[in-house]
Amino acid sequence: MSGKATNSSFWASKYGTTPDLLCGRPADYLVEGNHFSMLVFAIIALGGILKMVLKNSEAIVFTIISLCGFVLGHFALHFVEVHQIVYALLRTPSFSLFCYFSPLIIFMAALDMDFYTLKNVFWQVLLIGLISTSTALVTLGYVVPKFNKDSWDLQSCLFFGITLGITDPLHSVNSLKNTGIPKIYADIIRGESLIICSLAAIFFGLFRSNTTYTSMYRELYIFIGVFLDVFGSIICGYWCAKIIQHMLTDPFSNTMTDIIFCLSMVYMTFYIVEFLGMSGILALVTVGLNLDSLSFRPRSELIITKFLVVLSSAYQHLTYAFFGIVIGCGEIEYINFHTIVFILILFVTVNFARLLTVLLASPILKRLSKEYDWRWGVVISWSGIRGVFSLLLAPEAYNLVEQKVTAPHMFILYIQVVSLLTMGINTYMMIHSARTLGLFAISLPRQIIMQNIIQHINEIIQSTITLSKTEKLLTNVNWNFVEEKSKIEYINPVSDDEEEEEESPTDAVLIEEARLPVAMMQISSFEKQCHDEVLEIEAARILIGAAKRYCPIQGRFLSIYDVSTYVRTRNWLMKFKNVLTFLEYRKEKLPFILPGSSKFLILVYHIVFSEEFEYTGHIMTLLYIYPMIMHLWPMARELNVSALISINYYFVFFYVIRSALKIIILKRKYFHQRWNTLEFIIMIVGIADTICLYFVRLRPENLVLIQCTVIMGYLRIIRFLPILKVIIPVLKNIADVQLQKHLSLMYCVTKGYVKSLEDAKLLIKQISGRESVYQKLYEILETNQQDAIKELGLMEHENRDVVIAAKTKLVIRNVISDSLKDLAFLRSRGIIDKYEGIEIKTALFKKLKVLENFPMAIPPPAPHEYLHNFIWLENEDLIIDFFRDKVTLACFDYGDIICREGEMPTGIYLIISGMAILRGSPPSFGVESSQRPDRESKTMFTEYCTSGDIIGELSCLLKHEIEYTAICETVLEACFISMEDLYEGFDAFWPFLEHKIWLKLALSIAHKYFESSISNEDLEFQKCVTLKHAYVETLSSDNEMVINNMTMKLVILVYGSVIDTMTEQIYLAPCIIPKTCEQVQGIADLTKLLVIRVSEPSKKSNTPVMDHRQHQSSNSQQRK
Repeated sequence: MSGKATNSSFWASKYGTTPDLLCGRPADYLVEGNHFSMLVFAIIALGGILKMVLKNSEAIVFTIISLCGFVLGHFALHFVEVHQIVYALLRTPSFSLFCYFSPLIIFMAALDMDFYTLKNVFWQVLLIGLISTSTALVTLGYVVPKFNKDSWDLQSCLFFGITLGITDPLHSVNSLKNTGIPKIYADIIRGESLIICSLAAIFFGLFRSNTTYTSMYRELYIFIGVFLDVFGSIICGYWCAKIIQHMLTDPFSNTMTDIIFCLSMVYMTFYIVEFLGMSGILALVTVGLNLDSLSFRPRSELIITKFLVVLSSAYQHLTYAFFGIVIGCGEIEYINFHTIVFILILFVTVNFARLLTVLLASPILKRLSKEYDWRWGVVISWSGIRGVFSLLLAPEAYNLVEQKVTAPHMFILYIQVVSLLTMGINTYMMIHSARTLGLFAISLPRQIIMQNIIQHINEIIQSTITLSKTEKLLTNVNWNFVEEKSKIEYINPVSDDEEEEEESPTDAVLIEEARLPVAMMQISSFEKQCHDEVLEIEAARILIGAAKRYCPIQGRFLSIYDVSTYVRTRNWLMKFKNVLTFLEYRKEKLPFILPGSSKFLILVYHIVFSEEFEYTGHIMTLLYIYPMIMHLWPMARELNVSALISINYYFVFFYVIRSALKIIILKRKYFHQRWNTLEFIIMIVGIADTICLYFVRLRPENLVLIQCTVIMGYLRIIRFLPILKVIIPVLKNIADVQLQKHLSLMYCVTKGYVKSLEDAKLLIKQISGRESVYQKLYEILETNQQDAIKELGLMEHENRDVVIAAKTKLVIRNVISDSLKDLAFLRSRGIIDKYEGIEIKTALFKKLKVLENFPMAIPPPAPHEYLHNFIWLENEDLIIDFFRDKVTLACFDYGDIICREGEMPTGIYLIISGMAILRGSPPSFGVESSQRPDRESKTMFTEYCTSGDIIGELSCLLKHEIEYTAICETVLEACFISMEDLYEGFDAFWPFLEHKIWLKLALSIAHKYFESSISNEDLEFQKCVTLKHAYVETLSSDNEMVINNMTMKLVILVYGSVIDTMTEQIYLAPCIIPKTCEQVQGIADLTKLLVIRVSEPSKKSNTPVMDHRQHQSSNSQQRK
C-alpha cells in the first residue's frame, strides 16, 4: 500500500524532495498521461446530470459523487486500467489542488457578499468570527484527542480541529436563504465564514513556510509574516480589485474578454500574492468584497457571474470526487465501527460548537437587528455547515505535522463525511425548525403589500388582454379561458389553521413595512442611472452605501442630509484649505521711500524686495540638507566636526543679515508677517546654538552644557520650515482642485438622489396598501426631494462655476445616454447593421471618455444669453432678438421678497443663480376653494426654485394675483421680462407664443402630478411642438369638447374645471379625464386641457413650429 516515489505526490513529505506515496500503490508499469482528462470531464458530466435530476439536493449530489470516487479509488487498488486513470491525481500535491480550486470558490463567496453591510458591521462580524474560531478550536481540541483511537499526537489533533472548524461560506448562507432569514444575518454569517477561512489559510501558510526560518529569528519572522499576510494581502487585493473594476467597466471591451480577464485576474492575484509570501485567500476575499454590480458593464454582470458560478460548482464536484478517490486508495481496514462512532461524535461536536457560538454572539445579533429572538438563534445554530474549503485543507493536517500517522487518509474521511452530514442534516433542520417555529409566516402588513402588488399585476394583465381583444386575428380566442389562466392569486405559504388572527395594522406599521421596499427602489434607481451612463460610478456607490447604512435604522427614510453625513471628505478638505490659507506667504507691501533717502537705504530696499533675495533663502535652505544629514549621522559628524561648525556659523550669519536687512526697511511691520517671525525665531535659536558650541569648547567637561548643545543641534530641523512657503501654494491648488471635484461629485450625487425619489414616487402606490399610507409616504418623499433641491441651490450659490460645469457634464451624459438607447433600438429593428452600430457606439463611448478630463469650472454666460433657457422661445432668433433688449438683470439679497401672495404680477423671472422658496396656499388651478371641500385650509404649499426655474408664468398669463410668496434663500440673480414686454411679444407673435407657454405649463403639471400615467409617453416639449404629440385645448364657460378615444390617447385637465355632459360628473384640475367620458363642458371662466394624441408613426408632421392654429380656434377670444 505504500512505497517510495521519486516525484511529488498528494501526500507531501515534510523532509526531502522525494515524498512518499501513501495512498495506493506506486505504478509498476509505463504510465500514460492521456487518461486523467477523461476522468475530469466524466466527473463534471456526472455532477451536471445529478444536479439536473436532483434539484435543490446538493448534499445528495456530493454524496453520490464522493461514493463514486471512493469506488473508483478502491478499484484502482486491484485493476491497472483504473489505476492509470487516477495515478495522475495521486501524484498531484495536495497544495496544488488547493491552489487550483480554492481561489475561484473563495472569490465567488466574497463576491456574493454585500460589502456595504460588512463595512457597517465589520467589527461585530470580526468579533463573531473570532468567537466561532475559538469555540470550535476549544471543543474540537478537547473531543478529538479524547475519542479518537488512531493515535494522533496533539499537533495532529490541533490541525485537524482547525480544519474541521472552518464553516463553508457558500453552503451555510445558501441554506439560510431558504428560511427567509433577514439579509443582514446571512451577510454576517458569510462574513464570519470568510474571516475563518482567511485565518485558517494564514495559519497553515505560516507553518508551510516556517521550515526555512532559523530558530534565532523565528518569532520575528512569524510577526512579519502575520503582518504581511493581513495588511499586505488586503492592500494587494484592494489594488487588484481597482484594476479589475477599471477593465470590466471599460465600454470598449466585450463580454468574452471580460470573462477571460476576470478569471485570469482571480488566479493571477492569488499566485502573485502567494509568491510574495502573503495570503492569497485574504487577497481574493478583499477583491471579491470590493466588486459589486457597478464594477461590471451593464448586462455583462449576469453572464460573467453565471459562468464563474458554473465553474465554481464544477470545482466543488471535482473536489469531492478527487478526495473520494484518495480515500478509496487508502487501506480499508482502518475503517471500522469506531470510525462511524467517531464521525457521529464529530458531527455532534461541530453543531454544539456552533450552538455555543450563537449563544455567545446573541448580544451582538440582538444589537444589529430588533427582529432577532431565540427562534432565529435556533435556526442560525444549524448554519455550521462544513464544505469544500475544509476538505481542501484536510491533507495539511498530515503534511505539516512533525509526527506522521499511519493512516493519513482518515483525516480526509472524517472531514468529508462530516461535511456531507452537515450539508444534508443541517440544511433540513434549518428549514424544518424555521417552519416549525413559525418563521415562514408572513406578517399581516407584508401580506397587504403583496396583495396590492399582485392586484396591480392583475390590472396590467387585464389591460393587456383588453388591448389584445381589439386585434382582428384574435377574434375567435376564448378570452374567458385566457383570463382564467392568466390571473394570479396570492397564496399565503402558511396554512389557514396556523395563522393567528391579527388586528388590522395601523398606518405607522404599514409605513415601516414599506420603508425597506422604498429603499430598494432607490438603490435600484441608483444602479439604473449608473448603467445608463447618467450617474457616475463613484456617485452611485456613495448613494448605495448611504442607503444601506441608514435604511436598517427603524423609521428612517434616506434623506440628503444622511448622504452628506455619509460623505465627510468635504469638511476635512475645507479645514485643510483654511489652514493653508492661514499659513500662505504673502509678500510685504512695498513701503514708501522718501526722496533724498540715503543710498544705503535705497540699496537695501532694492535687495529686500527683489525676487533673487527670496530665491537665495530657499537655495540656502535646500543646501543645508546635506550638512544636516551629516550632523544626524554620528560617524559622519565625528569625522567632520570643524566643517559642520563652520557651516553652522555661515548659516546663522546669513539669517542675521537677512533679518537685519528686512528690519531696516520694514521696521515694526516686520513682525506682522508670520514667516518673518519664524525666520527671526530660527535666527535666535541659531545664535543660541553657536553660543552653546562656543562654551562647550571652553568647558568640555560641563554635562549640562553638553546636553543643551545636543538639544539645540536637533532644533536645527526648524531651519527647513521656510521651504513650506513654496510648497503651500502648490498644496492649496491641489486642495482647490479636490474641493471642486468633491463639489461636482456631490452635485451629481444630489441629482441622482432626486431622480431616485421621482422614481420611487411612481411605485409607492403599489406597496402602500391604503390611500392614507400612500399620502404619508408621498409627503415624506416630497419633503426629502425639496430638501435635496434646496441643497442643489446652496451648492450653486457657493460655487457657481463648478456647478455650471457639473450641470454641463451631466447634460452631456444624458444626451449621450439617450443616443445609446436610440442606437440600441435602431439595431434591434435592423435599421443599422452590427458593424455600423459598433462604430457609432464606439464614437459615443469616446465622447464619454473625454468627459473624464472635463473642466471642473466653467464661467457663467452673459445675462442675455439665458434667453435660450426659456424653453418656449425654442432658440428662435427672431423671438430672442425681440426680447434681447427688453430683458433686464434683477439682483436680490438673502431674505429679499421677489413677489408676494395676493399681489398682481409685474413680470416673469428666470433664475440665473441662487435659490428661492415659494410659500403660500396650495395652487388653485383655476378652481375656487368652495369647490374643494376635502382640502384643508391650513395646508401650506412649499417649493424650492433654483437655477433654470421660472417664477410668475401662470400669473402673467392669467393676469391674476400671485398665489405664493417668493423669498430669496440666497443671493439671487434672475432675468426679468416685464408683463408689458411679455404681452407685446404675444401681440407680435400671436398666437403661437402664448400657446407654447401654456403647453410648457401643462406638460409641467402633467409630469408633476401624473408621472406614472404618462411615463411611457414621449412628451418632450420640442417633440410636442414639432411632431404634435400633445397640444392644449382651451374651453371657456359652457363650451364643449368631444373626446375621441380613437385619436386622443389621454386627456388631462390642467387648469379650471369641466363637467361630463352625460353623467354630470364634475372634474377639477388637475386630473385625468377617464376613458368613459365622451364629451365635457367647461364650467370655469377658463379651462385648459392637455390632449395627448394617439401616435401615428406613418403620418409624422413636418409642419413648422408656429403652425398650431388648428387647435387654437378659441384662443384669441379668451386672451382678450
